[in-house]
Amino acid sequence: MPTVQDIFQHMPANFDSSAAAGLNTSLQFSLSGSNGGDWTVVIANGEMAVHEGPADSPAATITMDADDFVAMTTGELNAMAAFMGGKIQVDGDLSTVMQLQSIMGM
Repeated sequence: MPTVQDIFQHMPANFDSSAAAGLNTSLQFSLSGSNGGDWTVVIANGEMAVHEGPADSPAATITMDADDFVAMTTGELNAMAAFMGGKIQVDGDLSTVMQLQSIMGM
């Protein structure tokens, strides 16, 4: 089972720049639990950068449990079901967050 850090470190390699064409944004993931923390994903000019820590002014903040995040990225938890069930909270631009699965190769 990958760790949260593993997932974020490999995100740029799975990034689909064609799905993110014209998108320039930053997103903050605030993950709770023992393996949690804040992570920032920046998408700009067809490239993705990821770093640990909070974003300065993200378009959206996604808050969820770290274990649920891992389960979602490995396909064990459906992202839409998790959102509808209250396991994922989004503060900010929901439309950008909805594009994450295709953009991030999740």
